[in-house]
Amino acid sequence: MTEAAPPSATSPRPRIIAIANQKGGVGKTTTAINLATALAAVRKKVLIIDLDPQGNASTGLGIGRAARPVTSYQVLMGEAPIEAAVAGTAVPGLDIVPSGVDLAGAEIELVSMGKREYRLRGALWERLADYDHVLIDCPPALGLITLNALVAAHAVLVPLQCEFFALEGVSHLIKTIERVRKSFNSGLEIQGVVLTMFDKRNNLSDMVASDVRGFFGDKVYNTVIPRNVRVSEAPSHGKPVLLYDLRCPGSQAYLHLAGEVLRQERGVCA
Repeated sequence: MTEAAPPSATSPRPRIIAIANQKGGVGKTTTAINLATALAAVRKKVLIIDLDPQGNASTGLGIGRAARPVTSYQVLMGEAPIEAAVAGTAVPGLDIVPSGVDLAGAEIELVSMGKREYRLRGALWERLADYDHVLIDCPPALGLITLNALVAAHAVLVPLQCEFFALEGVSHLIKTIERVRKSFNSGLEIQGVVLTMFDKRNNLSDMVASDVRGFFGDKVYNTVIPRNVRVSEAPSHGKPVLLYDLRCPGSQAYLHLAGEVLRQERGVCA
């Protein structure tokens, strides 16, 4: 595979954002699905690339296993072009490259491949001009699959759960981003940090939010995603929460987050 040129921050389309945190259970996939839906709701053309072997983003958008003949695994392995893997969703303007069970073995298979860090970048390069945003849902690990996402992306969005150990391990992610910037993708930046599962009744949530803002400064979005039962229920129905219950606090939070992301990208202070 020929090494693709680095993604340019000035290229008009698409904006490629890796949604990453090596800690599981922080709302990463939920954020990918619902931020993408919120962006599509304001008439942005959005693609999710499901790079998590668990395939939760695919399931959460109603893409059953039988409806995934070509997946992100074939794309990473160079067995199929990314266009062949794109599937439509029930959300107008939102498509997905689904994940499959084969992706679980990709970490091992990639080790022996040439240009192994550039597999996804090469697959995406000059292929997705019809989209405004590409969101990559990364697995909860900092292995070769996540590395491929970071090398292909313009920026990283980090979801952090409002719990006691929220910042534990984040320093490792930051170091990984710095290494990727130095060795593979000089334009990679931190898009932002979004606080998830915030419980306003719990003083710990406020303490964690304060600590995270002290650590990351203005990289932390003003919008916080509340702990909300409707957000938790939506994936079991194969729907983003914005389709499941538009008026619930979780849906409204993701709409506000999308607004912040778009204002940030236009260079306007939120």
